[in-house]
Amino acid sequence: MNLSDIERLVSKAQILSIVDAMDRKLALWFGSVSAGKTVASLFAFLLAIVVAPRNGIIIIVGGSLQTIYQNVFVLFQNTAIFGSVIANQVIYTPGATSATILGREVLLIGAKDAKAVGRIQGATVALAYVDEAALLPEEFWNMLISRLRVDGARLLATMNPASMNHWIRKKWILEAATKNLVSFHFTMDDNPNLSEEYKADMRASFSGVFFDRMIKGEWTNAAGAVYPMWDPKRHSIPFDLMPPMQDILGIGMDYGTTNATTALMLGLTAEQKPRLVLMDEWGYDSKQTGQRLTDADLSRRFRAWLPKAHTPYPSTLRPRFIMLDPAAASFRVQLHNDLQGQGLAPWAADNSVLAGIATIGNALDNDQLLVTDRCPGWQNEVTEYRWSEKATNKGEDEVVKEDDHYLDGSRYIVHSTKNIWHHQVTTHAA
Repeated sequence: MNLSDIERLVSKAQILSIVDAMDRKLALWFGSVSAGKTVASLFAFLLAIVVAPRNGIIIIVGGSLQTIYQNVFVLFQNTAIFGSVIANQVIYTPGATSATILGREVLLIGAKDAKAVGRIQGATVALAYVDEAALLPEEFWNMLISRLRVDGARLLATMNPASMNHWIRKKWILEAATKNLVSFHFTMDDNPNLSEEYKADMRASFSGVFFDRMIKGEWTNAAGAVYPMWDPKRHSIPFDLMPPMQDILGIGMDYGTTNATTALMLGLTAEQKPRLVLMDEWGYDSKQTGQRLTDADLSRRFRAWLPKAHTPYPSTLRPRFIMLDPAAASFRVQLHNDLQGQGLAPWAADNSVLAGIATIGNALDNDQLLVTDRCPGWQNEVTEYRWSEKATNKGEDEVVKEDDHYLDGSRYIVHSTKNIWHHQVTTHAA
């Protein structure tokens, strides 16, 4: 096998990163999605296990045991990548807190918050592998570095980029020369196993700041408008000109006791190139009326809106789901009881804020989402929806939590039903 044969399986960038990582105490792989950085880092980790000092423990750190299993051990068991010889020497039961890799015991640590510091305090770490390091608390990272206290101790880590002000970029990657650290920037072009069609699909799946991070693999600030691509001339349509619908995917609801309770109805058009449409909205804001309603009263008003005409033409379509603010436990019970026997029930929505924002932003950017003029609350909020400058300065991604109740409702239904509509919208896209 010559070099060109090897590069069909592993890229030159991956090979060089594995080799260069051997010379530094800390090695970080960052970049776009599906760039091959995890595979390269895991090969480097296997080589490091073989020579890891015996007077310290070996650990794998991630957000949770589940994410460690998904991102690390599922790959290790893939014989197409690591071969059967390696796969057979990786012994792990999902959910367990330890594994055996190449004959060495490896401890697994979930570190989703600062409380995880106690799990490594006092430990002597010979080798650490960190999955998605940019998502870990800085306090935990600093403690972990301090535990690398034997000769030859090393740390390997992967991550997707975040804000330019993120602590791991400012204090570690940019200070690499003083930290005995090397970092490697990867894009999808560094993964020889991806087809051009897949890469094109991925490039079409992100926009704005998320394109810069997930496709270019760059550290980029989330600043200014959350949806800068929003253009009422491009995305807003009169209710009377709503295209025919093939499906009403459901209703997204944000819930508030002192803030507004809102509902957004989402449909999928029957066009040759299907698009999503925010068809209609409902809301109640106690700040405007001066009257705070009980859950029963809110439910009654919402249910009075449900049977009204939500299309400009006769339709027998009915919403599939109600995707409700997951924090609205009491209201979910109220709706569940009130809607029994009607073929509609409330579900706790997927409240992954950044992922949901990315889903809506990408749909707008690719002309896959329309909003009718029966959604004035949503249209009033979208132009004012901004990233928090204060959070950005701290290296965090947060939106300004003001007047976002209709936007939250739309995010709940659009993102929570993505697995239903995404294939239809993208398959038929030009």
